[in-house]
Amino acid sequence: MGPAPISTTFLLASLLAVALLETAAAYLGTRMQLPRLWLIAGTRTAQMLVVLILAVVQGGGPQTLGLDRHTLQSGFRKGLVWSTGFAAAAGLLFMGLFMAGLDPFTLVRSPLPQGAYQQVLFFLVGGIVAPVAEEIVFRGLIFGYLRRWGVPAAVFISTALFAALHLPAVPITQIVGGLVFAVAYHTGKSLMVPIVIHVLGNLAIFTLSLPWFR
Repeated sequence: MGPAPISTTFLLASLLAVALLETAAAYLGTRMQLPRLWLIAGTRTAQMLVVLILAVVQGGGPQTLGLDRHTLQSGFRKGLVWSTGFAAAAGLLFMGLFMAGLDPFTLVRSPLPQGAYQQVLFFLVGGIVAPVAEEIVFRGLIFGYLRRWGVPAAVFISTALFAALHLPAVPITQIVGGLVFAVAYHTGKSLMVPIVIHVLGNLAIFTLSLPWFR
């Protein structure tokens, strides 16, 4: 048994709320010059809360998004298993590139802010808050809705939308990650599975971007 189907009304209301919050954040960032990381943290948190509230109002509750409290613990464990396998595959790829005389860290290296405080905040926002919000929207909401037209279509369309969010940079890691997150959610029957993979993956990428690995 997986999450219940998501209604079109719930999808549209949630996407509208997410878009309005994103627009408001862009406006505030331009007009009030708010710190970018704090603005992202506030926006993503508000988007999560609005979608979860709408899930309750629509009648299905958080379980509609794959957040059934009875599967959170098992989903967490499955997420750790997926993360271990993903890390092993990435390790083999890195080893192959290194033996070929290439720098594998260029594939995942992410620019980090200067200063210890900003870097800690970056890890918290980009490594925890943003991934949880993205999984709720792209896998819990969008993938969950599109699944009515078949899992392959839901996987590829939700991944394309997820990758498009990270343009204009070439979103290779987002494409690979989006595919893995969607498949992990579908097979694991809990949104906690891709949440764990996404959080640990982002934290690993940020860790590999620290000066120690340059």
